[in-house]
Amino acid sequence: MISESVDEAVRRARVAEAEAASWPQAGIDEAVAAVGWHCYREETARRLARLSQKETGLGDAEAMYALQRRRVLGILNDLHGVRTVGVVDEQPERGLVTLAKPLGVIAVASPATAPAPGIICNALPMLKTRNAVIFSPNPRAHRTAQATIEVMRAALAEVGVPPDLFQCLPVTGRDAGERLMAAADFVVAIGGSNTVRRAYRSGTPAIGAGVGNPTVVVDETADLDEALHHIHTGAGFNHGTSCSSESNVLVHRSVADAFRDGLVRAGAYVCDAEETAALVATLWPDGRTLDRDLIGRPAADIAAAAGITAPDKVSVLVAHCADAGADSPLLREKIAPVLALAEYTDFEEAVRLVQLVSERCGIGHSCAVHTSRPDRVMRLARAVTHCRVVVNQSTMTNTGGFSTGVPFTTTLSSGSWGGSSVSGNVTWRHFLNYTTISRPIPERIPDEARLFAPYWDRAAGRTGAEPKAA
Repeated sequence: MISESVDEAVRRARVAEAEAASWPQAGIDEAVAAVGWHCYREETARRLARLSQKETGLGDAEAMYALQRRRVLGILNDLHGVRTVGVVDEQPERGLVTLAKPLGVIAVASPATAPAPGIICNALPMLKTRNAVIFSPNPRAHRTAQATIEVMRAALAEVGVPPDLFQCLPVTGRDAGERLMAAADFVVAIGGSNTVRRAYRSGTPAIGAGVGNPTVVVDETADLDEALHHIHTGAGFNHGTSCSSESNVLVHRSVADAFRDGLVRAGAYVCDAEETAALVATLWPDGRTLDRDLIGRPAADIAAAAGITAPDKVSVLVAHCADAGADSPLLREKIAPVLALAEYTDFEEAVRLVQLVSERCGIGHSCAVHTSRPDRVMRLARAVTHCRVVVNQSTMTNTGGFSTGVPFTTTLSSGSWGGSSVSGNVTWRHFLNYTTISRPIPERIPDEARLFAPYWDRAAGRTGAEPKAA
């Protein structure tokens, strides 16, 4: 049953992709706009958000509605005017012409967190590049995935495009996902580390999303009100289900009390040491594994489960972290509106801690700093093995935003540091093959002196004699 379902989906996808491969840019652009519009419509976005929350129990329907609309708009803006068909680059002086071509059939393993926006915002750039895509969703979000893909298929049919460019596997589970990965031409894996590892073991070229949550530094020169707003909003958005939600914050000791007070005014609840211990024991019952029934739930629900008396409308639980250098589950992935807060006294100490925490919870992903000192931004960026260093913004902008130059995406890769083949945000550029035409140009012989000068100069200084050209 599994093999037959996967093989039939791949067969249909190849037929559809073969037709799409010959389409002109204008036809592709119309299809992209049609799918984007159908997914952007208010009634559709609200329906999918409600279905997602009801099926998965994760996140907040209103937040997912806003997320879907914002990401669709952002992805479409990034794709607008981009050429992905035929000649995409010409360099006459080098005799080079480059043509863009689709990868073929792409398998996408999609997570249970915000499933509709994740599927849509992978499908749009894959359609723009004339690929067919088959989604293997997390079993927890299968109905939402099917409903989302039906919306997109209807949009394709409306403009005369084969709906089989978008498909959802009718069966779920690891076996189906692995068979699909092996049969496809390319794999995009979004989800836990196990999903990403299976993608790279499939034998098919793959891109995996990086694992991890951001750690944020707030130094004594930061605009505290701005930092508070960004960190509080990001940590609580969609009940902390995004891997880009602010997860840990290191605050300079001189402003730590004011920072805590600001969080309380914003609607967070600051746990004392005893309440933090109860929170950790509740979220990680065995000391290592998150309680899957509590992830993506409102802060009030998590507080109640931990026996913490917090306001009913609490937005974020702030956990007391006495030692950010200790290996605590509190500093690892949370998938919940929980923010670990620790203090530091020296910026070099903060830089060291950012790197240390990332090595335990997801190296390569991202970090942030709120500061008015550009030298500290560069100090942090040079020292850490992260693909993204966010400055005076929410780390939620990792996935793109209208006040940042970072491209919109749902796949945050973390380079070789995090075991990925890509360093940075995955966009439409990663879904194309290129054919380069090379024509002869006038011969250009390199100047030996120019190329070897750095070595020759040093050698002459050591020996007193300048090396001779060959």
